[in-house]
Amino acid sequence: MNNSETVAKRTHNEDLKEGNRLLSGNITDTLADPGAECFSHDDYEFLKFHGVYQQDDRDLRKTGKKYIMMVRVRMPGGTIQPNQYLVLDRLAETHANNTLRITSRQGLQFHGIIKSRLRETIREINEALLTTLAACGDVARNVMAPVTPALSPVVERVQEEARRVSQSLLPATPAYHEIWVEGQALKLEEARQRDFVDPLYGRQYLPRKFKVAFAVPPHNDVDVFTQCVGFIAVIEKDQLLGYNLVVGGGMGRSHGNQETFPRLADEVGFLPPDQVEKVARGVMQVFREYGDRTNRKHARLKYVLEERGVDWFRTELEKQTGLPLAPVRPYRFEQQGDRFGWHRQLDGRWFLGLHIEGGRIKDTPARKYKTALRLIAEQFRLEYRMTPSNNLLMVGVTDGQKDALTRLLAEQGIPVELAQQASAVRRNSMACVSMPTCGLGLAEAERYLPDLITQLDEALAKLGLGQEDIVIRMTGCPNGCARPYVSEVAFVGRAPGRYQLYLGGNLAGTRLNRLYKDSVKDVEILAELQPLFARFAAERQAGERFGDWCHRVILPSA
Repeated sequence: MNNSETVAKRTHNEDLKEGNRLLSGNITDTLADPGAECFSHDDYEFLKFHGVYQQDDRDLRKTGKKYIMMVRVRMPGGTIQPNQYLVLDRLAETHANNTLRITSRQGLQFHGIIKSRLRETIREINEALLTTLAACGDVARNVMAPVTPALSPVVERVQEEARRVSQSLLPATPAYHEIWVEGQALKLEEARQRDFVDPLYGRQYLPRKFKVAFAVPPHNDVDVFTQCVGFIAVIEKDQLLGYNLVVGGGMGRSHGNQETFPRLADEVGFLPPDQVEKVARGVMQVFREYGDRTNRKHARLKYVLEERGVDWFRTELEKQTGLPLAPVRPYRFEQQGDRFGWHRQLDGRWFLGLHIEGGRIKDTPARKYKTALRLIAEQFRLEYRMTPSNNLLMVGVTDGQKDALTRLLAEQGIPVELAQQASAVRRNSMACVSMPTCGLGLAEAERYLPDLITQLDEALAKLGLGQEDIVIRMTGCPNGCARPYVSEVAFVGRAPGRYQLYLGGNLAGTRLNRLYKDSVKDVEILAELQPLFARFAAERQAGERFGDWCHRVILPSA
């Protein structure tokens, strides 16, 4: 096959990236044009690399499209300092829809920003020493890491490693700074576009997105096997010996396309701590060279591993890095999820875990989370950490601050006691944004799951299962942003008011669930699950979880 035939089969996105290597498109011109309601289709793709999705409010489409922007902040390990948080809080009020949304990759994102306020929003984010660069697009996305300071003495070191890896995987294009920070017209000479080659990403960047996460056993709060690349800490006597490398996970699939599927990552080998950045870059470079650039639905690293195998991949990675990997060392995951309420840190201070329904930081008549978090940042100057399950930790609380902070939260209607924050099922639930802003959403998710959880809570309580912390996740489409395919129960949107029902994941996040019903109406979900809950209550083995029971009884292996 000659080069012209190969080029002819590439996707349009690949031609865009190679033809505009700075990823600048016509963004500057559109920003400067007050008559332009929105960005072009091509610039829609370039905006992603800058952390922006152009969307519209789908609830208002009957009266005409109203274009709005979602802006995502890159926050390695989910950590943000109080002065930075206050900037985001203010921008949410003045430039967006007065909410902040915690993402499933531990970032924060804005919704409802109009074009005329986009540049100012991103400029102020950067002035707070944060960035939106590479929060989206065909690049390495936000790097995830454990957040709980009571988990292990190596958590803080792993957090720092996540920040270093994140920095090392950023694209080098100067266009981001020129467009959003300097606010100047770009020097877009043809030669500049032709000659620029990103030292890591090359001429065409990656075939699709690339996700990296760190995990510290026995807690798998980042769902490490769903990531493109995961680093699993190996600890002995509170010392970090290195990491087990896992590669090739991913959640996305498409309805009706059997060639797309969720996949858990493969174990590849063990590496010492000082090789992490080089190996992360090496994995990405293998993906850059061998990922499918002819079909975006088949362009994830997981398909490279599925088709070529882990032995092939290990060989290619060692060629790329010059670093031979040792055999995987023993480890064990026991659970995922977050810790809520007050807990002691290893340094003697306290951290507080708060359940944030749907990850949406907002004020309601009952609970004023946005006001409370702003006041706490102003008065207590605490570090916030966003969790992989859309919740939030406040860390570094002293004995002298604890009671005052509890009172402040109570004044805003927010309890700190575990049982009063939310039910066991609600604390372990997660939903993607979906309607009305996500253009891919086929069904409701964030707006619908809370009401469904209320119904499920009532059904479980009647069966004596009110304290069962079943992991339930809902997405509005099959792309898997809330990592539904590793949960005990998952609802995946098929159409308005219709969902696929998946059952049988486990608490450790090490097993995919399986399809139980291909199409269930929202009003029929409770009727589908109630008989299963009743059987589970009567038939479960001692200590058996609902997902394990479903895997054993309802969906036994073929």
